[in-house]
Amino acid sequence: MTGGPAEESGPDAAHPWPVPATPVPEHVEPRQRLHPLSPVLHGAKSLVVVIAGLSWSTLSRVGFGTFAAMVAVLALGATVLSVVSWYNTGYHVVGRELRVHEGLLWRRTRAIPLERLQAVEVVRPLLAQLTGLAELRLEVVGGGKTEAPLAFLSVADATVLRTRLLDLAGHAPRDVPAPETATAAPPVPPGRPLHTVGNRDLLVSQLLTPQAFMLPVGVAFVVAQFLSEGSWSFIAVASTITAMAGVLLQPIRRVLDDWNFRLDRDGDRLRIGNGLLETRAQTVPLNRVQAVGVTWPLLWRAKGWLRLRLEVAGYSAAEPDDRNRPDRLLPVGDLVTGEMITAEVLPGVVVSALPLTAPPPQARWLRPLSRRVLGAGLAERVFVVRSGLVTRQLAIVPYARIQSVRVVQGPLQRRLGLATVHADTAGGAGAAAVHRDLAEAWALAGELTARARAARLSG
Repeated sequence: MTGGPAEESGPDAAHPWPVPATPVPEHVEPRQRLHPLSPVLHGAKSLVVVIAGLSWSTLSRVGFGTFAAMVAVLALGATVLSVVSWYNTGYHVVGRELRVHEGLLWRRTRAIPLERLQAVEVVRPLLAQLTGLAELRLEVVGGGKTEAPLAFLSVADATVLRTRLLDLAGHAPRDVPAPETATAAPPVPPGRPLHTVGNRDLLVSQLLTPQAFMLPVGVAFVVAQFLSEGSWSFIAVASTITAMAGVLLQPIRRVLDDWNFRLDRDGDRLRIGNGLLETRAQTVPLNRVQAVGVTWPLLWRAKGWLRLRLEVAGYSAAEPDDRNRPDRLLPVGDLVTGEMITAEVLPGVVVSALPLTAPPPQARWLRPLSRRVLGAGLAERVFVVRSGLVTRQLAIVPYARIQSVRVVQGPLQRRLGLATVHADTAGGAGAAAVHRDLAEAWALAGELTARARAARLSG
């Protein structure tokens, strides 16, 4: 397998217009293959899916011997396909692009411009931890999902490739050593530790969730029904246990995902590590952060706890499941810790001292309970919006990250002379000052536009 640009199908004469010649770099590093154990891990995952798909009813119908033969044949087929896929998959860096080549019958080459790179993760599922391997995932601007997941590489190769890609993404074009030279470099220092979340606080925080809080009530209700009816059938008990497991699934997943959460500062980057069964090592350049979100869940307020999240372009739409989005900045912590971490990401921003003004009195017709909670303000460097009655939320957007400003009026807002001002970012969420007086909304939109332009020019 040789390097170079991807081949195009069909003769050049078929094009009705001239095709410009693609310049070929003088030195193109050879394509690198994934780790030889990658087919084994992919085959093991396929085996689990096969067994789950066949189900116990198939075992009862065909018998254990036939069932085992079916599993073996399907697992062998999945392994063969994984080996073929591994043999035809390669990657290399060409200029400031990461190119991933894959496919047997239909060849495909993905070229990922590193200028669009937002963050790089080194993820280690349980099987990868047992075999000393890791998976590299890239998050890029505008990506609807994770780009170019390279599964699997050795931990050393994944770390070196992550550092190399981030260097290329954050600096001007320059000669970067090929992987053979880079692997001989000394290990990257861990950086400056910022904070480590105690696992005890993490457990307590998930006990203070609606799911865990209401679980004893639900169990007591079901037990009372069983006692009153005198029925303790297997189906009833199994259904109750299944329902309880479903309720607790989200808090348990969050504990497993955020276990041993640590945050480090390495120059102009944040390093985030977390996970028990699946470990993640995420590196986020600070200049790619679009916004910071602060959340105070209702049951956490008695302990003064909050949660911090990053908004990085490509994350908001990447994973519909909240637990899978790699945007955690602080899973649980007090206000002092939250302000310290926020100041690292957004220098000069103090969460408890941000200026906020409430919407006008007529907004009570649209938000009778939460009008006093709503707020918006312009700080020196950021636009801040507060919302939420039960779960208090604060969105902090640097002016330099604002991509567009919109003033939106609904039919009821028009009758009340109100409007909502949206400050959109590349991450997609941004911030919205809802139900502001119409004149104030237009003035706010004009000020946001001017400050965003000035911040981009100065930056």
